[in-house]
Amino acid sequence: MAKDASKAVDIRAKTPDELGQMLLDLRKEQFNMRFQRATGQQEGTARIRVVRREIARVKTILGEKQRATAGSGTASDAASSARAS
Repeated sequence: MAKDASKAVDIRAKTPDELGQMLLDLRKEQFNMRFQRATGQQEGTARIRVVRREIARVKTILGEKQRATAGSGTASDAASSARAS
């Protein structure tokens, strides 16, 4: 469990652009592994599960960051409009 927490901490330290690139790379890797499995060339099947979970982890943290920036923008807009009234 501690391994997953450290991975999440490392991922949270990245910028949204870096997370987007990481997500793209993971999806390419997932596609290649699916292709290898379909053609019977895949040797390690455990990596599929790891990549799926990493994709989910990146998407979750990316969503958190997007909600945080959207939430902070609307909160400051609401505060400034309340002061103006």
